[in-house]
Amino acid sequence: MAFMEIILVIVFLASIYIAIKKTLSVKQARQKKVYQYQAKEYFMTKSESEFFRMLVNVANDRYFIFPQAHLSAILDEKIKGQNWKYAFRHINGKSVDYVLCDKITLKPTYAVELDDYTHEYADRQERDKEVERMLQCAGIPLVRFSDYKTLNQEDIAKRFFEAHNT
Repeated sequence: MAFMEIILVIVFLASIYIAIKKTLSVKQARQKKVYQYQAKEYFMTKSESEFFRMLVNVANDRYFIFPQAHLSAILDEKIKGQNWKYAFRHINGKSVDYVLCDKITLKPTYAVELDDYTHEYADRQERDKEVERMLQCAGIPLVRFSDYKTLNQEDIAKRFFEAHNT
């Protein structure tokens, strides 16, 4: 009988120890951690910077160009009849390389993706299809460029014109 009592006391104390340990770890996890950061040397990759300069010349006086724009900044998930929280989660963290906004209204007019080798991966292609679907649903044409180095300003402008008319 004394042996069983000792086992029960040990189990009881172990349970208390585990409960206290879990409580402390939850409190520690809730405490704010202070992380350190440093400025990146470049805001965009070399290719993105080169293409940005080309876009600036094409956009001229008509559009502002915003690089690396999150979809949550240009798409509104608050559509009647859908779960807004989950709709936001679906777009959160996704971005496009550039958004061209009308200089007068600031309305997003075009989204632009500069397709590099990463767009050849299957998971990225699925993501690209979904981003294109979401933008199309919102009435924002997605213009894709993979061959920008072979294009001149007129070619780029023509791609935007074609995207606007389809």
